Amino acid sequence: VPRRWNNTEAGSKFTGVQDNAFNRERAKIQEHAAESVEFWRKMTIFVAVPCLIVFGINAKIRWDAHWEHQAHLPPKEDRPEYSYQNIRTKNFFWGDGDKARLLTLFWNDKYNYHKRDE
Repeated sequence: VPRRWNNTEAGSKFTGVQDNAFNRERAKIQEHAAESVEFWRKMTIFVAVPCLIVFGINAKIRWDAHWEHQAHLPPKEDRPEYSYQNIRTKNFFWGDGDKARLLTLFWNDKYNYHKRDE
């Protein structure tokens, strides 16, 4: 007489006392987790990394184009200073806000300019 096990699913890896609903559910969760890990590993390798490379190349091209454009601008001394630029109603407590050597937070001599005589 063949013996019948309490196994309701064909191909279950559990036998005897170990074959219960909790262990079967945990095995399904573990299998699903392994599939999810593999999916996100493939997404990272085949989608995210190529996108990062493409976006990096695009950023480098735009960076170079920006500085090429900046090279054609007139010198800082010849540029007009508009009324909305460099508004100073009072000096900052750490200095006048125009010199990097005074450790100001908002001034950079490479990019900012201020005509003091006007």
